[in-house]
Amino acid sequence: MTDPRFDDWIEGLKRRHLADLEFSEVVRALKALSTRYVQRRTQLAERGAFDTAGKRAAYAVYYSPLHFLTVRAIVQAQPTAFSAGTTVLDLGCGAGAAGAAVGSLLRAAVIGVDVHPWAVGEASHAYRAFGLRFDIRRGHAIRTPFPRAAKAIVVGWMVNELDRESRDALLVKLLEAAARGLAILIVEPIATRVSPWWSEWAAAFATIGGRADEWRFPVELPDWLARLDRAAGMRHDELTAKSLLVSRTR
Repeated sequence: MTDPRFDDWIEGLKRRHLADLEFSEVVRALKALSTRYVQRRTQLAERGAFDTAGKRAAYAVYYSPLHFLTVRAIVQAQPTAFSAGTTVLDLGCGAGAAGAAVGSLLRAAVIGVDVHPWAVGEASHAYRAFGLRFDIRRGHAIRTPFPRAAKAIVVGWMVNELDRESRDALLVKLLEAAARGLAILIVEPIATRVSPWWSEWAAAFATIGGRADEWRFPVELPDWLARLDRAAGMRHDELTAKSLLVSRTR
């Protein structure tokens, strides 16, 4: 990763989230958050994942950079997926990592939407760190209309947090958006056991010309992230994810 804005973003995350926390506290929070994240992510943000400073710090300084690097690598591997300069909807934006990754690659404006007030604030910091034009809104992914200005949608690590009814409704909304010509990228963890709905979604996307992929990108993490990774027992030597993509530019 050679973008100096990424390094500046990381330093900003550390200043804001680690000033009053010991490294060991962040490691403990990361282990607790990771267990929850992997084993049972349904409605993650609404069930206490961000209820302590340690968990918020762990998510911000660990998962956000990993998500950014992963989405960036996926988009770089599919260079015709999005049109440069388009407006991207970062749906269920969390701390803004996915939208920042796409926006910084494509010189795109970003519209972030998330139900959690802390996430909305974090996403604002991320978009600003990468010099992006952005609008940030608090709202639920299902109940919030897709902005007309958006020509592409990125959904990073969010679909698996929804209950079945909401997930089904979101699939309908996304397929309708694709029919109107929007490019759509969905990214989730690679493990099938945490997303048993994936094959259904992959089949639905295939009917409209979409594709499903699994990704493994070798990675050398930045020093701070690598230290935290080792201390928490994660041992990332590659970034893994699976994605669904439909794009009218292909």
